[in-house]
Amino acid sequence: MRQDTKQIAEQVRRDGYAIVRNFIDRNEVAILQAETKWLYEQALVHPTSYRHGNLSFEIFPEKHFGKRYVVQAYWFAWISKYFEEFRRRPEFLEVLDPLLGRNIKQVAQQIHWKPPGARLTGYRFHQDLRFRESRDAYQDIVNDTVTIGIAIDAATAENGCLRIVPRSHENGYLGLSDNGDGVLMKGLTHDDELRAVGLDPDQVVDVELEPGDAVIWGLLTVHGSLPNYSNFDRAFALSSYVRGDTSQRGEWAFRDGASTPLGETPQLCKYEKLFDNLEPHYIDSEWYL
Repeated sequence: MRQDTKQIAEQVRRDGYAIVRNFIDRNEVAILQAETKWLYEQALVHPTSYRHGNLSFEIFPEKHFGKRYVVQAYWFAWISKYFEEFRRRPEFLEVLDPLLGRNIKQVAQQIHWKPPGARLTGYRFHQDLRFRESRDAYQDIVNDTVTIGIAIDAATAENGCLRIVPRSHENGYLGLSDNGDGVLMKGLTHDDELRAVGLDPDQVVDVELEPGDAVIWGLLTVHGSLPNYSNFDRAFALSSYVRGDTSQRGEWAFRDGASTPLGETPQLCKYEKLFDNLEPHYIDSEWYL
């Protein structure tokens, strides 16, 4: 990564997003891909969606999809030394420091897979603010939150790369995809829906990335993605960070710039029902039907 981090921060504030090429060195991408493959295999052991604390796997079962697919994983740092250390690598602090300072918590750790044949692999346009239920747990949730997405596989228009509406964060919260059941992976956003909230569909940008590239965006940036129409998977890692001294949520990632490992017990992050059941359990939901 050779880009000026202050310029990256300025672009995020101006455009609502910024692309960082070679965020993870190309020589290390193969390790990231191998560890992601291992994680997928661990998730496949479960017949349906599973949770243990903040660790969770979203799984499409054979019963409805013909074979078992893993489409999302959350907080896998709890079972992977590699990903526990990955989430607090110095590259993250380098780009986050101009945006959030040097005391930083992490509120989300995810990988999204788009396996060919899984059908429901698109995401309707939305703003991530909708996923922050306890907004009073943050002093300034919008300005103190940043998400970094990293391409594990090449992200292309064909395999469903992230799509962003530049400068859409200037319009406040628009309520896109909040109608109906609000499930992002069922159906796609029509151009008329974007126009109805003052956005121009022709301004949508396909964020195509090589493995190891990253994209940074904020809670009000309108984004989504199309399904994977290719024969190749698209794994994409997301980490959301907040300013540590203004947030009651999150796991520490950096304290005064020092990389900080997970503690012994999970902390409240995005999943507000964490302490209702800390035991391993399967999730009784068939939202995809």
